[in-house]
Amino acid sequence: PDETLYTFWDYQAGAWQRDRGLRIDHALLSPRVAERLDAVRVAREERDKPQPSDHVPVIVTLRDQI
Repeated sequence: PDETLYTFWDYQAGAWQRDRGLRIDHALLSPRVAERLDAVRVAREERDKPQPSDHVPVIVTLRDQI
């Protein structure tokens, strides 16, 4: 991917406001399941909610098995 996506921003030193995050949350798929991978997204919008976690969800979408 061309864009830099983070899943964690430390609350110290304004990391969220400066977009100085880390990629420390992952989705691990077996080769068989990886064949069904349709999309992956990082739900940054969760960080804008009241009292958010310092992590945001990584959402994996799989195609139905045929």
